[in-house]
Amino acid sequence: MALDHPRAWVEFPDPADEEQVFRCDLTWLTSRWHCVFGRGCQGITAGRGDDGCCTLGAHFADEDDERRVAGHVARLTPETWQFHAEGHGERGWVEEEDEEEDAEEDVEGPEDPEEEDGGPERRTRRVEGACIFLNRTGFPGGAGCALHTLALREGREPLETKPDVCWQLPIRRTYEWVERPDGEQVLYVSIGEYDRRGWGPGGHDLHWWCTGAPSAHGAGEPLYVTYRPELTQLMGKEGYDVLAEFCERRLASELPLLAPHPADRPPRG
Repeated sequence: MALDHPRAWVEFPDPADEEQVFRCDLTWLTSRWHCVFGRGCQGITAGRGDDGCCTLGAHFADEDDERRVAGHVARLTPETWQFHAEGHGERGWVEEEDEEEDAEEDVEGPEDPEEEDGGPERRTRRVEGACIFLNRTGFPGGAGCALHTLALREGREPLETKPDVCWQLPIRRTYEWVERPDGEQVLYVSIGEYDRRGWGPGGHDLHWWCTGAPSAHGAGEPLYVTYRPELTQLMGKEGYDVLAEFCERRLASELPLLAPHPADRPPRG
């Protein structure tokens, strides 16, 4: 579907921080998107549908992000991680981005209003054409992200074990300092759709991307419900609770839904 279409947004003060305002895309957050990895996902690279969006290595948001992931990597075994030997070999499981080589396939990590430029970006290493943590189809321990399945096996949320940019998809959080007419500054935190443009200059050349694909919009519950843990982590519990109330009011209205997501399937009946 087209990247630009009518959207319904809501703005509200962050209940936990008087210097922040949330700006949330209700069109996206009340959509029926759901991840279809292994169930019709065509992948972002032609001919590699089984990779999903894991063809490119995941960029770490910062040192804390990498350190947190490293603690969970230590619990992976050869039975649960196909490339365990490679990950513990001389080259390890992290690499520095070659900016010239990857200029057209840059994956942006979560943005931080306080972040400063600090040398080459670090990301999970790629092995055999995809992220080192992607267990390929046919692996006895199960296909898919080894860190994701580790979380499910231990009864955790995947956001605890995966790099920030991985668990946040397809939610995009951005920041903008805005000066109000009275001279006061407030930080606008936008919560919206991670569409093709979120991947950087090469996003428009992706073979396929799910957020605008009708085949990925058939969930039984809206996104703000299915992604409650991720949204709570991004916004805080108080912020999420306010968002959920607005989403519920939007969907409960007897009027036709204003600016529905164009990829959503028409309601049954």
